[in-house]
Amino acid sequence: MFIHNINPVLVSLGPLQIRYYGLVYVIGFLLAHFILIKLAEKKKIQNLTKERVENYIIFLILFVLIGARLFEVLLWEPSYYFANPSEIIKVWHGGLSFHGGLVFGVLWTIWYCRKYKIKFFQIADILVIPMAIMLFFGRIANFINGELWGTVTNAPWAVNFNHETAAGELVYRHPSQLYEALKNLFIFGVLFGLKKKKLPDGFLFWMFVALYGYLRFIVNFWRVDVPIVFGFSVGQIMSLVMGIAGTIMLVKLWRK
Repeated sequence: MFIHNINPVLVSLGPLQIRYYGLVYVIGFLLAHFILIKLAEKKKIQNLTKERVENYIIFLILFVLIGARLFEVLLWEPSYYFANPSEIIKVWHGGLSFHGGLVFGVLWTIWYCRKYKIKFFQIADILVIPMAIMLFFGRIANFINGELWGTVTNAPWAVNFNHETAAGELVYRHPSQLYEALKNLFIFGVLFGLKKKKLPDGFLFWMFVALYGYLRFIVNFWRVDVPIVFGFSVGQIMSLVMGIAGTIMLVKLWRK
């Protein structure tokens, strides 16, 4: 068993703090920028230019952060944030919903691709691979932050977060963040293994959606979440919808 006492701050420069969680987002967007710039230089995607990549990434960052925070505030912990409104803008403390970031990011990408007549799924198929590996590191950062606790357990790998106690004894929980990290690493492995195969546009994107949805639905049984419908949490419901939608689209693509 492990008592969590990891400092979430990587470097402190006076009032400025560089946290592992924020660093993951920075690296993720830089990686997406680097990949798309290289594709634009090699003219691998029709109508994608370096200038368009720059504009796309800038607003992608904005929309992903807004969507992720909006879902977190309104759907996951509204009572906490409405009681502590100053925390709403402190995204470096964590609390960014994957589902919200995905929805807003996809909507922005669809709009941008339609404007410049770029094939959405060509970009989506490329970006889900680095996104999967960055989601892996993101969940590691969640663990470092000591957030998104798992359910109580006596397993040998259980973790005590924030010196939580009950009846004078330490409470140990599943490190659900690490379970999700392994889930994302598995998804990355599957997508990376498929990327060189001749597949229809959109296959990797919908494969990511399906795998993430079903696996997140399962893993969340070991995560502390507030159930809202038949014992399922908001995250599980959204993930199950993702899994079903991904499966339907994969079947359609496979038939073609």
